[in-house]
Amino acid sequence: MRLFELFLFLSNIGLFALIVLLKKGRRRIPVFVASGIATLLLVIHWTVEGYRVQLFFPYCITIVFLAISGYSYYKKSGPHKIPRFMLGSAYTAIAIMLVVTAGLMYAFPVCKLPEPTGEFKVGTQTFHFVDTNREEVFDETTDGKRELMVQVWYPAQAGMGKYASFIPDNQILHYMAADYGLPGFTFQHLKYVSSHAYSGAEVSSAQTSYPLILASPGNGSSRFLHTSQAENLASHGYIVAVIDHTYNTFATEFPDGRITTSTTDDIFSPGDDYQTSRGNRDKLGKVLTDDVAFVLDQFEFIQSGRIPSHLKGRIDLGHVGVFGHSIGGATAYDASFDPRIAVGIDLDGGLYRLRDREGLRKPFLFINSESYFEKLKRVMDNRVYTDAELIRMGSTREWEDQVTEDKKLELERMRETVDEGGEVLYIENTEHLNFADAQFISPIFNMLGITGTIAPERASSVINAYMLDFFDMYLKNQGGSLMNGPDSRFPEVKFVTSL
Repeated sequence: MRLFELFLFLSNIGLFALIVLLKKGRRRIPVFVASGIATLLLVIHWTVEGYRVQLFFPYCITIVFLAISGYSYYKKSGPHKIPRFMLGSAYTAIAIMLVVTAGLMYAFPVCKLPEPTGEFKVGTQTFHFVDTNREEVFDETTDGKRELMVQVWYPAQAGMGKYASFIPDNQILHYMAADYGLPGFTFQHLKYVSSHAYSGAEVSSAQTSYPLILASPGNGSSRFLHTSQAENLASHGYIVAVIDHTYNTFATEFPDGRITTSTTDDIFSPGDDYQTSRGNRDKLGKVLTDDVAFVLDQFEFIQSGRIPSHLKGRIDLGHVGVFGHSIGGATAYDASFDPRIAVGIDLDGGLYRLRDREGLRKPFLFINSESYFEKLKRVMDNRVYTDAELIRMGSTREWEDQVTEDKKLELERMRETVDEGGEVLYIENTEHLNFADAQFISPIFNMLGITGTIAPERASSVINAYMLDFFDMYLKNQGGSLMNGPDSRFPEVKFVTSL
């Protein structure tokens, strides 16, 4: 909660208390003064912090109180007698508005992202790439080529000016709210959330080059929702490129103003049989994996100067990693078969295209939520769903039996990466959205069970620490201490020693 919006809200509570507690003859001057203070706070709040729809009621209350108290203060005739019923109704309405406002301020705060922990300042730049060799398959209305927006975070010289916004493309906030089933205005306040990166800053001269890490968001997510992870890695000396997989994000805005939204949800339609659903997911996965390979091609052009950027000549293409969340985690695994990629991390994502390839012979880290690990453990323990469980899940035994067979193969792939120096971990009290910045947006997500009981700040610090340690070990030949086993600093991290 921002300072002046808090003061404004408290001033409204004070105004209401004065009206209720003071007798009519004694309230005229105090209410007028308090209304003036509230109005001053409103002006400062609008000027310094910016307005937002969650404070609509305090805005109205402040203006109405100023008008009424000003009229009462300056008029010469005595006060009009207001019927008790009308007065009681007005008091009740104000009380309800203040309670609703308190709920909205709690549910939709102007949140703060965690500060990066590394020694480098962070710069950011966004690229628009067009793959002229691939047709766009997720938009049947056009014959266009595959286009991607990619945002890069990197070690920077001392930054100038203000930090870049967390979500600079304000138009897409409407689509983000719709993706969560909320009214379009719900997330407009996120335009006030700041990142910790400077737009277009010069690359730090502390090193001649920096390892490259590519990142892939989950289905219906966005590159913006991995800002804190990218910033943290960049502050420790990495160039991090997060890909908006067009038509698989809640919205992507292109430089010419076009906005695309997700069209891939139908791929996971529950009306399909399992084999069809799995095949559709594999087809989607192939496109996402090809996106990663294409973006890596573009960074080779950036490195050589064929694509203009501050990053020219500063990318260590001999040390490339990849990570992703949800289906983006599966993309990170699948993309790691590219010989140019040395190491990868899957954040709570089930794998795809398992039958199309042999096992991955590279170090790979799986960091799972506790709930997803419980699903894997059920498979490891050969536990069978009861009829009551299947009804509660809205599933069938045939479907879950096929899921189990896929999970057995997935566990085999995990074992193979452990043999190559990887690890499989899970974090207690986490759920799926604890692995993206969505966890900071609203505590409602915790009430809905899509984030766990772990505090978002703690979840982020734990995940960032293990990601950094793993990448450092294989891309910088340093660190790796957290991969040796349980650490007292992170008791919620559990190593899966038997698969």
